[in-house]
Amino acid sequence: MTLNLTVDEVLTTTRAVRKRLDLDKPVPREVLTECLELALQAPTGSNAQGWRWMFITDAGKKQAIADIYRANALPYLDQPKPQYDDGDVRGERQQFVTDSARYLVEHMHEAPVLLIPCLKGRVEQAPLGLSASFWASLFPAVWSFCLALRSRGLGSCWTTLHLLGDGEKQAAEVLGIPHEEYSQGGLFPIAYTKGTEFKPAKRLPVEAVTHWDSW
Repeated sequence: MTLNLTVDEVLTTTRAVRKRLDLDKPVPREVLTECLELALQAPTGSNAQGWRWMFITDAGKKQAIADIYRANALPYLDQPKPQYDDGDVRGERQQFVTDSARYLVEHMHEAPVLLIPCLKGRVEQAPLGLSASFWASLFPAVWSFCLALRSRGLGSCWTTLHLLGDGEKQAAEVLGIPHEEYSQGGLFPIAYTKGTEFKPAKRLPVEAVTHWDSW
């Protein structure tokens, strides 16, 4: 079932969902397949379509991946936080985001489904231009997938902390991903959301982040 949302509403209310993930409601495979069919319409460099989509529903494997995520996430979350000026919307939301992130660390394994999108190739030592074009062949499809989830009453959160250190290789070993051949682009808990009403987030004003013809 799809929600009665306009395109603008989907674009402005697709949030990073953590505490409002319904960890007890099953997610049918056919819903994920439907969302992925939409996501695969996203552009990909040279039409290579080198993406692969690893969905994880096995409880043991979810726990193993969540343990890798936790080992990397907790030290990161314990680091000092950026300081913002009074009135900066980023500072206003910082504690909420941190608390929400810690909640996800403790409950990642309980999500009905985890997703790790992958792309064929490795670019660790590549120049910036090649690295940018590489990820541009995966990330549009990943975000399309998130938007499709939102339009059907599901949510997710784009996380990357499991990739730190040896985490990506450890996850590849758990899941049988050919690590030397495919790069992982993130880790996504997927669940129906508790309620479907989400608001646009507070962001910096357009004029504060926009330049015309020169910086």
